[in-house]
Amino acid sequence: MLAGSRLMVVNAPDDAVILRPLAPGEAIADVGAAVRDALRFPLVGEPLEALVRRGGRATVVIEPPSLPIPTAQNDPRRAAIRAVVDELERAGIPVQNQTLLVAGGLARRLADRDLEQLGIVSPEFARRFRGRVAIHDAEDPGLVEIGHSGRIPLRVHPALLDTDVIVVVTAAETVLHGGPAALLAASGREALRAAGAYSLLETSASQGWQLGVAIERELSRRVPLIGASLTFNHPRLAGAARGYPYEQEALERIVGSPLRRPFGLLPAWARDRIIRSVRRDLSLAAAYGGPPSVAHAEALLRGVEARSAPLDGQLDAIVIGIPRTTPFLPRERPNPLLAAYLALGLALRMWRDGFPLADGGTAIVLHRFHRRFSHPTQQPYRAFFQATTRFGRESVELLEAEREAADDPRAIDAYRGRRSCHPLLPFADWSACAPALGRLGAVIVAGCRDAVAARQLGFVPTQGIGTALEMAHGRAGGPPRVGFLLSPPYFPIRVTTDR
Repeated sequence: MLAGSRLMVVNAPDDAVILRPLAPGEAIADVGAAVRDALRFPLVGEPLEALVRRGGRATVVIEPPSLPIPTAQNDPRRAAIRAVVDELERAGIPVQNQTLLVAGGLARRLADRDLEQLGIVSPEFARRFRGRVAIHDAEDPGLVEIGHSGRIPLRVHPALLDTDVIVVVTAAETVLHGGPAALLAASGREALRAAGAYSLLETSASQGWQLGVAIERELSRRVPLIGASLTFNHPRLAGAARGYPYEQEALERIVGSPLRRPFGLLPAWARDRIIRSVRRDLSLAAAYGGPPSVAHAEALLRGVEARSAPLDGQLDAIVIGIPRTTPFLPRERPNPLLAAYLALGLALRMWRDGFPLADGGTAIVLHRFHRRFSHPTQQPYRAFFQATTRFGRESVELLEAEREAADDPRAIDAYRGRRSCHPLLPFADWSACAPALGRLGAVIVAGCRDAVAARQLGFVPTQGIGTALEMAHGRAGGPPRVGFLLSPPYFPIRVTTDR
């Protein structure tokens, strides 16, 4: 299992459940043609050409491709963006009248040059695009209020209103990534902070989905709106890692490789560089067009069917490896809170039909949990840990600390100046862990090197995976049903709970 930049060989019990994603399915070769067809023949509503006013303006909404983790080198979203811009030009909107709106939510704001450097757009597209690029700022005083959802004001980037048509181009990863969530990611901090989800694959208990749909509804009353939503296959790895984690032969080949032990002796930065150099090919399985919520829901359902791993009955314990990467772009080394978010807020929210662990179950997180915060980009996370020391880690206890962070002018200035993430992001990440924490009995950090950091979050530090499995055995009162999540990438889990 991958833990940080280390490959850990874990002796699983004979009755252990190995959760691995389905192998990548058949791919669509021409991404651009698939996106053009989706916009010309939408699931519901008028096609793009009927929504466009010749000589008018268009806003193309995209998201930084933070999922899947790790980043793929040939992301189909780049071809999809190029196809949408070309299709708008063919319909009568010149490129210079098009605005590319990068909706990054509370994550660190990117610079224009980052779009090419981080692979969001292709170098060829970056050279020829003559339109405007707008990087969303959740603290921009120029955000326009378009309504309310309960007591939450819906304030959006002005480029979503100062236009003649909006086209949302995203991938269907979760209910909070893609589709109407991209419009939410171009809103104010009030809506972004309130955007939660019990499961990332079910819309019914997701306030983030409801807020995104509310913004979509309000915008569609003012501006023609259409979306293109993509369904991806799982990425394929090249080289010595080909077939991982889908094939048992790949696991045996990696474990038996004579290079595995020398690899473990390398310094962390060298191991990390080798892992990042492994080529990952991401392919398109389907593309859907229509209102963003409709297209996204259909694409997400298709993705769950094509990529999910079945789980017959709930587990007593699950082992989750944490890669040496943050869940946001640009990729960095994760601090303990981001490691917790990857395990509890991402991997353990990628379920459908039922939570994968029985109530009171145990999550074992493979991570060293060093309290290292990249400066200045992760400074708000350092402030979060300082707040837990003063106030505690419960949501009610952290309310005062959250208010202080939201009103900190230096932190807000660092966010707006692209030096760090928004000061509310650590609180949002911790809230994302709450659904899993409410069901679990314990979170054990295996291989922990900073016990204070683990205990600050309410976790149990242990030296290694063996000790963690013994503790899970004791908590279950007998031999537990243990699952091992082979990742990354993190993948959907379909749970049958009538065990």
